[in-house]
Amino acid sequence: MTEHAEPEPSRPVRSWIRSSPGTHIWLLVIAVTSLIVVIAPDHLEHVLLHRHSSNIHELTRHPVRALLSSAFWIENPASLALYAALFELFHAPVERWLGTLRWLAIVATAHITATLISQKVVLTAIQDHRAPQSMVHVVDVGVSYGLAASIGVLTYHLPGPVRWFYLAGAVAFYGIPLLTGSTFTDLGHAISLAVGLLAWPLTRHPPPTAVSRET
Repeated sequence: MTEHAEPEPSRPVRSWIRSSPGTHIWLLVIAVTSLIVVIAPDHLEHVLLHRHSSNIHELTRHPVRALLSSAFWIENPASLALYAALFELFHAPVERWLGTLRWLAIVATAHITATLISQKVVLTAIQDHRAPQSMVHVVDVGVSYGLAASIGVLTYHLPGPVRWFYLAGAVAFYGIPLLTGSTFTDLGHAISLAVGLLAWPLTRHPPPTAVSRET
């Protein structure tokens, strides 16, 4: 999957999509599931989002399905355009730089790690009576954990001083909510950013095809 086609200057859009296929396949699936949410009756929308959540209820009964399917739904279809822009800004450059397999490994690790840890925190809070029992069924879908991981790893692709300003901005963006009345998603975002930053060893020797695309 890391063998992407070389850029085609005469077809820049097609070239960009082919150079980051994983990003655009993921985005296409999210567009389809968002359309389903839009056209579904209200009661069915509720069922779909809960069924595909990676909450405690679903993780206990269908752990693999919950972890996988939750990455392909967003709770508010109106935010699809925003996510499309963010995918192009962060996921596509990282995939193009590191290759599909390395990018996918980083994003998947972040999504799984952040989900499991954040939901474990929710479970502990419920058991300690610091959170309502209803949190077992909380809607936990979306692509933001994987996005935070790409934002983190992209730090190593930026030059000189820009890297440090970018890193400071990313840490502030995800760190301030964590330190000020955080939710379980704030914790998940911070964990995902950390996974991206800890993926530095995977950035040291990009695949040859990725290097050729940068030259």
